Amino acid sequence: MLFLQPFYDILSHNLAGRINHFALIKLIFYSLDKTIFYFIIFAILRLLWLLLVRHRRRLFSEVCVWIFAFYIILLLMLTTFRDTYFPWQLSFNFNRPLSDINLIFLKETLKLTKATSLLDFFYNSLGNIVWFIPFGFLFPIIIMKKKSFKETFLTGLIFSVTIETLQFVLATGVSDIDDVFFNVCGAMIGYGIYHVIFKTKNVI
Repeated sequence: MLFLQPFYDILSHNLAGRINHFALIKLIFYSLDKTIFYFIIFAILRLLWLLLVRHRRRLFSEVCVWIFAFYIILLLMLTTFRDTYFPWQLSFNFNRPLSDINLIFLKETLKLTKATSLLDFFYNSLGNIVWFIPFGFLFPIIIMKKKSFKETFLTGLIFSVTIETLQFVLATGVSDIDDVFFNVCGAMIGYGIYHVIFKTKNVI
């Protein structure tokens, strides 16, 4: 880690033996560290772009662009690019059998209800919903279209399928149709929140 290693070392020294799911905390730290690195690159490129264009967004909309970028990078680091820091470290697994993809709706999710710990069940269902709520809320602001239900739905669906495909090819997660369903549900909840808040306001 480039930025958070000292903080992680302190946390690891004090809590590693006390928390059952400390590997998840390690993943969060590692993902945040990579997110900071790539967000700095985004910030530099974005600032250069703003210097070149004449027609700029309103301040609120521009702030949302930066938040959305940080969110997307973090989401990709948590779900897809878990084991690598730089692009040249990626290892592709094109020979994986398609049978590794779960295409039976709710099959794996229902299995998790019978597990000893329900943490995996809640993370797989509620977690996947919560992670995509910011997408549904911020995406309409980014594209600056108030009536953008169709665009938000399709883009959320495509982004979720892209994540599942990359997880399959990079062997960094389980590709599951349930994840796509829960992700899209989260995006639609986020869009619903956006619609309620900005229905009568003109702040974008």
